[in-house]
Amino acid sequence: MPESSHARRGTLLYVEDDANIAAMTVEVLSETYDIDHVVTGEEGLRLALHTRYDAMLVDRRLPGMDGVEFIRAVRTARITTPILMLTALGAVDDRVSGLDGGANDYLVKPFDYEELLARLRSLRRGFAADAGRRELGDWSFTPESQAIYDPSGYRIALTTTESALLELLSGSPEHVFTREEILTAVFREGETTGSVDTYVHYVRRKSTRDIIETVRTRGYRAGHPS
Repeated sequence: MPESSHARRGTLLYVEDDANIAAMTVEVLSETYDIDHVVTGEEGLRLALHTRYDAMLVDRRLPGMDGVEFIRAVRTARITTPILMLTALGAVDDRVSGLDGGANDYLVKPFDYEELLARLRSLRRGFAADAGRRELGDWSFTPESQAIYDPSGYRIALTTTESALLELLSGSPEHVFTREEILTAVFREGETTGSVDTYVHYVRRKSTRDIIETVRTRGYRAGHPS
């Protein structure tokens, strides 16, 4: 049974090398999700590193980079998107290694599609990164994963300092922070206000100049880029 057409369509990364299973799964899920389907962990990782998804569906047994290696690589990159791993019937070790590697849940093959949809809905409801996402015009910022996303959903990683700067500004979007306030809150002792200007430039260079607004003679605040 398809989900309500009034709900926002989700985005899903699906990594599965079995053509028959993939074809049926894509057909069913495409009623609810916009799906990127790839057949290898390497292809999946390239997409995961640069595209924001609502969930990922990953087979445990993949050629080359297997499902657990894929999940570990995603988590190492500080991507918190919920991941549902598909495992073979009775493969307890596969399920344990997947969960230990960073998967949020697992589903045993062969599975019922109603259960698959329910599991994905549950993961999306519990996705903490969504709750912590901060909108900056058409851009968005997730402090937990230290990343910003352009209007198309392309993921851009931030350094720890860049993320801390943007987290401070976006946490109080109407407040104008002086360079001294930013220096105290974000930077280590011994740094100068010149470091603030440098990192503002770094964040703008990775995104858009308007993501951080310069308030003349006063300092900086979160911008509202279009």
